[in-house]
This record gives sequence, C-alpha cells and structure tokens, in this order.
Amino acid sequence: MTCRVLGFSKQAYFKWRAAPVTDRDWNDAHLLNAAVDIHHDDPEFGYRFIADELQQQGVRTSRNRVQRLCSLQKLFSAHARRRGAGRRPGPPVHDDLVRRKFTAEKPNALWLTDITEHPIAEGKLYLCAVKDACSNRIVGYSIDARMTADLAVQALSNALALRGGTDVLELVVHSDRGAQFRSHRYLRALSAGQARGSMGRVGTCADNAAMESFFSLLQKNVLNRRRWASREELRLAIVSWIEGTYHRRRRQQALGRLTPIEYETLLQAAHAA
Repeated sequence: MTCRVLGFSKQAYFKWRAAPVTDRDWNDAHLLNAAVDIHHDDPEFGYRFIADELQQQGVRTSRNRVQRLCSLQKLFSAHARRRGAGRRPGPPVHDDLVRRKFTAEKPNALWLTDITEHPIAEGKLYLCAVKDACSNRIVGYSIDARMTADLAVQALSNALALRGGTDVLELVVHSDRGAQFRSHRYLRALSAGQARGSMGRVGTCADNAAMESFFSLLQKNVLNRRRWASREELRLAIVSWIEGTYHRRRRQQALGRLTPIEYETLLQAAHAA
C-alpha cells in the first residue's frame, strides 16, 4: 500500500531494502568528511581549492562533484560570504589565560601571536608573527600570499625552533579566535611544542593589544611608507625592519631604553649569575 501511495514499484523497494546505502552515497560521505576537515583548517578555501587539496591527498574526484557536496553541506569560502550575512564567531578552543596581562618575568613564558595583511599590486601579503611578552622580541614569523592554517603553524614552528623546540615548558601562546588558530594543524603544533593555548574574546582587539601595538609600528614604519609592487619586495622590507631595526636599533621604554636583543642578553647574564 505504501509503494502504491508513494508511486514506487515493489522491485525498487526490495532493492533498496537489500542495500539501503549505495556505494556512491558511501563514497560521497567519505569525500564530504575529508572536505569538512580541509575547510575547517582553512575557511578561505572554496570548492576549487578543496578539490585541489583532495587531489594532493590522493582522492580522485571532479570539481563538479566537490561543488555539489560543498553546496549541500554549505561549505563556502569565507571571502564569498556577504559581510554580516549569517556570520557567527567560531567557538573558542582555549580559555583566556592572559586576561590582558601582557607581561612575563622570563622568556618563553608567554608568547603573543596574530596575523596581519597588506594589499599590494599583486594582491595581498599576510604576516603571522609570534612575540615574546618578556623582551618584546619577535621569536618567529612567516609570510605568505594566502592566509591559511599553515601560515600560523609555520610561525609557531619557527619560534619553537629558535627557542629550543620542546625545551620551552609551561609556555602559553595567546591569540585571537581566528580560524587559523583553531585549526587541527595549529592545535597539533601546540601539543607537539608542549605549549598551552589561550584565546581572547571575539571582536575585542584589547585582548591582544600588545600584538596589535607591534603591527601598528610595522604599519607606520614599513607598510604605509610607500606603494609596494611585488610580494617579494615587501617581504624583504618586513624581514629587514624586524631583524635590523626593531630587534637591534629601536629602544623601548618598557625595556629600560634597551632593544629586545640587548634586554635578552642582559637577562640571560643575570640568570646565569
């Protein structure tokens, strides 16, 4: 009776009953699960980038199929959404352990990190920097043309390599609630470095004011000084200013009119004594 009412044949019903889940539905479920993981790590990825990433992972599929599955799951690029239309802040994966106290008595106790962007003739350039709250030194940074989770992971990895890798115990790394800092890759990098994560609130730049202060200096001294034609040109200017000017020439009132390199050198000598 149900088949007659719904317009199905008995043969179709018994065929479905023998195999409720088809092979294509099963494959679509696994493909969609992989696409969700990729989009979770890099929300700026649309279906084209997701399809390319799946191809690199050895999954053979077409862009049209990926587009269909992403549309069903509502996996859209963060840049494709209209501003303010259905946008909700992502859930925090860490508590706020800093509470706007951006100071530390010793190095490798509190690191601050964030991402900034700057438009150029070729598009945009993104910088992720990690700052030690004790000496205000930039202990790690990465620069790329795309704001992905790898940008934040590479900056953290560079900082851990500079500071001795897994020797930095009881380290707190504070950031905002950006998707890059909530990604699985970044959480694995924190765990591998034996560091604890910390996150501020949404839309509250004061919760990471010390990092915003560094980006403001960078904006005034490098980014806004002139128009930059290429990413490589701006990349060299940023690295030269951080390593040459900010670390070794710019004296800071909070450090007793010392540069970050001088302050760390005197601090290491005092600890040794």
